[in-house]
Amino acid sequence: MFLLALTLLCVQLLCGAAGAWAGGPWGAAAGVALGSWLYWLWQGWRGLRVLAWLRQQGEPPVLHGVRGLWGEALDRTRRLLRQHERHVAASDARLQAFLQALQASPNGVILLDARGQIEWCNQTAAEHFGLDAERDLMQSIGNLLRAPEFSAYLAAGDFRQDVQLTGSASTSTHPVRLSVHLHPYGEGRRLMLSRDITQVEQADAMRRDFVANVSHEIRTPLTVLAGFVETLQTLPLEEDERARYLALMAQQAQRMQHLVQDLLTLSRLEGSALPGLDNWTDVRQLLARCEQEARTLSAQVTPAGAPPQRLTFPTAQQLAQCGALAGNPEELHSALSNLIGNAVRYTPAGGSISVDWQCLPDGGARFAVRDSGPGIAPEHLPRLTERFYRVDRSRSRDSGGTGLGLAIVKHSLQRHGATLQIRSVLGQGSEFSALFPARRVRGAAASEKV
Repeated sequence: MFLLALTLLCVQLLCGAAGAWAGGPWGAAAGVALGSWLYWLWQGWRGLRVLAWLRQQGEPPVLHGVRGLWGEALDRTRRLLRQHERHVAASDARLQAFLQALQASPNGVILLDARGQIEWCNQTAAEHFGLDAERDLMQSIGNLLRAPEFSAYLAAGDFRQDVQLTGSASTSTHPVRLSVHLHPYGEGRRLMLSRDITQVEQADAMRRDFVANVSHEIRTPLTVLAGFVETLQTLPLEEDERARYLALMAQQAQRMQHLVQDLLTLSRLEGSALPGLDNWTDVRQLLARCEQEARTLSAQVTPAGAPPQRLTFPTAQQLAQCGALAGNPEELHSALSNLIGNAVRYTPAGGSISVDWQCLPDGGARFAVRDSGPGIAPEHLPRLTERFYRVDRSRSRDSGGTGLGLAIVKHSLQRHGATLQIRSVLGQGSEFSALFPARRVRGAAASEKV
């Protein structure tokens, strides 16, 4: 203000002096008045320039010659605008970081306005509901999701619980189930979260099936045992009948014992640490042990007078090329002998069973068991390793199976980094193979040096 008043005074003195020189005292007065008008016109022109700059859009130009009061106002305004731009840029960066975090979420996220229109959704939500993240913006969620359960959930307005829907990618072979929950916030807005619960539901179903199967498997022999005990207690039996009943009771007790042992084995496999790479099992000894058990089992299951099964194992020359496997010896033996034992049990008399061991070019190994049995229908193959799943329940029980053998094989192989492959043609036999990774296989030359 001091500079403004000083400038005005100087202009008035200069104009007054010029007027006094030209017209005396009246000229001086007229000069002072003219100087004042000229000064305020100049200030008004400068103010108009600042106002024009404030009204314009885009990047503001640098205005030369605007100093003093208007220049200071202009500089302060420019600083405030720059500060505001920095705040807007920082807020936009935070918003983008927040949206990127929501985009990376494994759950679906949809932001709905007060009218139920989509303001934003992440890619997970788009996949869950078959949406297009750009095309479906500002579309009503009620028009896009027509499931009756969701429509009723949306209309009820009670969002304390979630609602379960079928995902857009769901098929008969690969069902997809979603948990959808709406969370009100702000002024009528809602946050819609979706979560894939397919595996959770499958796990619950497997747990229920497991409990039901275990109960059924145990209840059946217990019922038989209870009936035999009641018979022995109430009826006078001949010695041979009593012996027969006791033998059947022992058979049922042994069946329950095998079931409990297999359940404990599965529990141990799931709960123990993975086998290390410091314990090596000689493949020749492992296959020799499996061969001895297979031939003994084959002699037991072959009916009297029927032609024996033809079992083929690797020759001594082929076994000389075998090395060693890293892992738990008992688990490896259990997996391989179980595959061979299944082939022996389900191959009819006179059939052939071939066991093979191959060293693969990548350093891994392949163990395979082929049989000439009845084969397995294609619809059963994906479920063979499920617990208690049986293709032929009556035959499996007759052979003493618990329905847990292939589940144990699968877990044992997975713990050793191996994969189980099953190929079968109905009426032409089956092949079960295990592929071991190179880190679990050691060649014969390396094994001999150790």
